[in-house]
Amino acid sequence: MMKLADRALALNPSFARGWFLSGVIRIFAGEHDLAIEHVETSLRLSPLERMGQPLSNIGSAYFFKRQFDEAAAMLLLSIQDHPGYPNSYRFLAACHAHMGRLDEAREIVTRLRAITSLVVPTDLPYRNPDDRKLYLSGLRLAAGETGGATPSP
Repeated sequence: MMKLADRALALNPSFARGWFLSGVIRIFAGEHDLAIEHVETSLRLSPLERMGQPLSNIGSAYFFKRQFDEAAAMLLLSIQDHPGYPNSYRFLAACHAHMGRLDEAREIVTRLRAITSLVVPTDLPYRNPDDRKLYLSGLRLAAGETGGATPSP
């Protein structure tokens, strides 16, 4: 998929949707800096036509980079834009858990449960095992499940 996205962007560098999709694919592949760059490029090329959840994607990339403050800021903006999108809540809850803000993390999980009963997903697209572990450990800790991780510094 990355090669197809790269080819599409080489043929049409103004293809905003292509930049967005390339960013999403890069998150799944563990290329977080490039993911942020590509999603931001899509926003610059098409600021009025939002496709997908760009702020949530940027927030998740910052989360995987362990830049939790930047991630939380983006994820809060994403929730303001799309209050019914569960992934933003999941990443924000995991973020707060890893920052040691367990009360805030649990409050986010409560808000998530008002949207969906699925708090901790089992089918994840993230290829990097460390990314999956970071995400799931934070989310489980936020949800109050045993086997969660201790908060990261």
